[in-house]
Amino acid sequence: MIEDMEVKSLNKRASCQAFEVILKSPTEPSPERPQTLALPPQKKEPSLGELQRRLEAAEERRKSQEKQVLKQLAEKREREKEVLNKAQEVNNNYSKMTEEKLHHKMELNQENRMARLSALKQRLREKVSLHQHPVQKASSHFCCEAVPWQPECILHYAFV
Repeated sequence: MIEDMEVKSLNKRASCQAFEVILKSPTEPSPERPQTLALPPQKKEPSLGELQRRLEAAEERRKSQEKQVLKQLAEKREREKEVLNKAQEVNNNYSKMTEEKLHHKMELNQENRMARLSALKQRLREKVSLHQHPVQKASSHFCCEAVPWQPECILHYAFV
Protein backbone atom coordinates (compact mmCIF):
# COMPACT_ATOMS: atom_id res chain seq x y z
CA MET A 1 0.00 0.00 0.00
CA ILE A 2 2.95 2.30 0.56
CA GLU A 3 3.84 1.91 -3.10
CA ASP A 4 0.59 3.67 -4.07
CA MET A 5 1.39 6.93 -2.32
CA GLU A 6 4.06 9.55 -2.16
CA VAL A 7 4.82 11.57 0.97
CA LYS A 8 6.38 15.06 0.79
CA SER A 9 7.49 16.99 3.81
CA LEU A 10 6.27 20.60 3.68
CA ASN A 11 7.24 22.52 6.81
CA LYS A 12 9.60 21.39 9.48
CA ARG A 13 9.37 23.24 12.73
CA ALA A 14 10.36 22.41 16.27
CA SER A 15 6.76 22.10 17.44
CA CYS A 16 5.19 20.23 14.53
CA GLN A 17 5.56 18.82 11.07
CA ALA A 18 3.34 19.04 7.99
CA PHE A 19 3.15 16.43 5.25
CA GLU A 20 1.51 16.22 1.86
CA VAL A 21 0.31 12.78 0.85
CA ILE A 22 -0.18 12.14 -2.87
CA LEU A 23 -2.02 8.99 -3.91
CA LYS A 24 -1.05 7.48 -7.23
CA SER A 25 -3.55 5.83 -9.52
CA PRO A 26 -2.93 2.14 -10.03
CA THR A 27 -1.20 1.47 -13.34
CA GLU A 28 -1.18 -2.25 -13.18
CA PRO A 29 -3.96 -4.41 -11.75
CA SER A 30 -3.20 -6.00 -8.43
CA PRO A 31 -4.42 -9.49 -7.55
CA GLU A 32 -6.03 -8.15 -4.34
CA ARG A 33 -8.43 -5.88 -6.21
CA PRO A 34 -11.08 -7.04 -8.63
CA GLN A 35 -10.63 -5.97 -12.27
CA THR A 36 -14.16 -4.73 -12.88
CA LEU A 37 -17.37 -4.80 -11.02
CA ALA A 38 -19.64 -7.60 -12.07
CA LEU A 39 -23.04 -6.53 -13.34
CA PRO A 40 -26.03 -8.09 -11.63
CA PRO A 41 -27.67 -10.80 -13.65
CA GLN A 42 -30.62 -9.74 -15.77
CA LYS A 43 -33.96 -10.47 -14.14
CA LYS A 44 -36.18 -12.74 -16.09
CA GLU A 45 -39.90 -12.15 -16.46
CA PRO A 46 -41.91 -13.95 -13.75
CA SER A 47 -44.27 -16.62 -14.92
CA LEU A 48 -48.03 -16.53 -14.50
CA GLY A 49 -47.86 -19.20 -11.79
CA GLU A 50 -45.27 -17.25 -9.84
CA LEU A 51 -47.32 -14.06 -10.11
CA GLN A 52 -50.37 -15.94 -8.85
CA ARG A 53 -48.39 -17.37 -5.96
CA ARG A 54 -47.08 -13.91 -5.00
CA LEU A 55 -50.61 -12.47 -5.12
CA GLU A 56 -51.91 -15.26 -2.87
CA ALA A 57 -49.05 -14.71 -0.41
CA ALA A 58 -49.75 -10.98 -0.36
CA GLU A 59 -53.46 -11.66 0.25
CA GLU A 60 -52.58 -13.99 3.14
CA ARG A 61 -50.29 -11.35 4.65
CA ARG A 62 -53.05 -8.73 4.32
CA LYS A 63 -55.61 -11.02 5.97
CA SER A 64 -53.18 -11.91 8.74
CA GLN A 65 -52.42 -8.25 9.38
CA GLU A 66 -56.15 -7.42 9.39
CA LYS A 67 -56.82 -10.18 11.92
CA GLN A 68 -54.01 -8.90 14.10
CA VAL A 69 -55.36 -5.32 13.98
CA LEU A 70 -58.88 -6.54 14.84
CA LYS A 71 -57.49 -8.57 17.73
CA GLN A 72 -55.62 -5.54 19.07
CA LEU A 73 -58.76 -3.41 18.80
CA ALA A 74 -60.79 -6.04 20.65
CA GLU A 75 -58.17 -6.18 23.42
CA LYS A 76 -58.17 -2.38 23.62
CA ARG A 77 -61.97 -2.28 23.90
CA GLU A 78 -61.90 -4.96 26.59
CA ARG A 79 -59.32 -2.96 28.52
CA GLU A 80 -61.46 0.20 28.21
CA LYS A 81 -64.48 -1.73 29.56
CA GLU A 82 -62.43 -2.96 32.50
CA VAL A 83 -61.24 0.56 33.26
CA LEU A 84 -64.78 1.95 33.07
CA ASN A 85 -66.10 -0.82 35.34
CA LYS A 86 -63.30 -0.16 37.83
CA ALA A 87 -64.03 3.58 37.80
CA GLN A 88 -67.75 2.93 38.31
CA GLU A 89 -66.99 0.60 41.22
CA VAL A 90 -64.68 3.17 42.84
CA ASN A 91 -67.33 5.84 42.38
CA ASN A 92 -70.03 3.63 43.93
CA ASN A 93 -67.78 2.77 46.89
CA TYR A 94 -67.01 6.44 47.44
CA SER A 95 -70.71 7.33 47.32
CA LYS A 96 -71.57 4.59 49.84
CA MET A 97 -68.80 5.62 52.21
CA THR A 98 -69.81 9.28 51.97
CA GLU A 99 -73.44 8.42 52.62
CA GLU A 100 -72.49 6.28 55.63
CA LYS A 101 -70.31 9.06 57.06
CA LEU A 102 -73.10 11.59 56.59
CA HIS A 103 -75.65 9.29 58.23
CA HIS A 104 -73.30 8.67 61.16
CA LYS A 105 -72.65 12.39 61.54
CA MET A 106 -76.38 13.14 61.49
CA GLU A 107 -76.98 10.50 64.18
CA LEU A 108 -74.25 12.01 66.36
CA ASN A 109 -75.69 15.50 65.90
CA GLN A 110 -79.18 14.21 66.83
CA GLU A 111 -77.82 12.47 69.94
CA ASN A 112 -75.90 15.60 70.98
CA ARG A 113 -78.96 17.77 70.43
CA MET A 114 -81.14 15.45 72.51
CA ALA A 115 -78.51 15.35 75.26
CA ARG A 116 -78.29 19.17 75.33
CA LEU A 117 -82.09 19.49 75.43
CA SER A 118 -82.44 16.97 78.24
CA ALA A 119 -79.66 18.70 80.18
CA LEU A 120 -81.36 22.07 79.66
CA LYS A 121 -84.72 20.65 80.79
CA GLN A 122 -83.07 19.13 83.86
CA ARG A 123 -81.44 22.44 84.79
CA LEU A 124 -84.74 24.22 84.33
CA ARG A 125 -86.51 21.68 86.53
CA GLU A 126 -83.85 22.17 89.21
CA LYS A 127 -84.22 25.95 89.06
CA VAL A 128 -88.01 25.66 89.24
CA SER A 129 -87.85 23.30 92.19
CA LEU A 130 -85.43 25.63 94.01
CA HIS A 131 -87.66 28.66 93.46
CA GLN A 132 -90.94 26.82 93.97
CA HIS A 133 -90.81 26.59 97.74
CA PRO A 134 -90.02 30.25 98.45
CA VAL A 135 -92.65 31.45 95.97
CA GLN A 136 -95.33 29.22 97.49
CA LYS A 137 -94.47 30.43 100.96
CA ALA A 138 -94.50 34.06 99.86
CA SER A 139 -97.78 33.71 98.00
CA SER A 140 -99.45 32.07 101.02
CA HIS A 141 -98.52 35.04 103.16
CA PHE A 142 -99.96 37.65 100.79
CA CYS A 143 -103.15 36.07 99.68
CA CYS A 144 -105.71 33.73 101.11
CA GLU A 145 -106.33 31.95 97.88
CA ALA A 146 -102.92 30.82 96.77
CA VAL A 147 -102.65 29.19 93.38
CA PRO A 148 -100.67 25.96 93.60
CA TRP A 149 -97.37 26.06 91.78
CA GLN A 150 -97.34 24.11 88.51
CA PRO A 151 -93.84 23.46 87.09
CA GLU A 152 -95.33 21.80 83.99
CA CYS A 153 -96.73 25.15 82.88
CA ILE A 154 -93.31 26.80 83.06
CA LEU A 155 -91.70 23.96 81.13
CA HIS A 156 -94.45 24.19 78.58
CA TYR A 157 -93.97 27.94 78.13
CA ALA A 158 -90.15 27.66 78.15
CA PHE A 159 -90.00 25.21 75.23
CA VAL A 160 -92.85 26.43 73.03
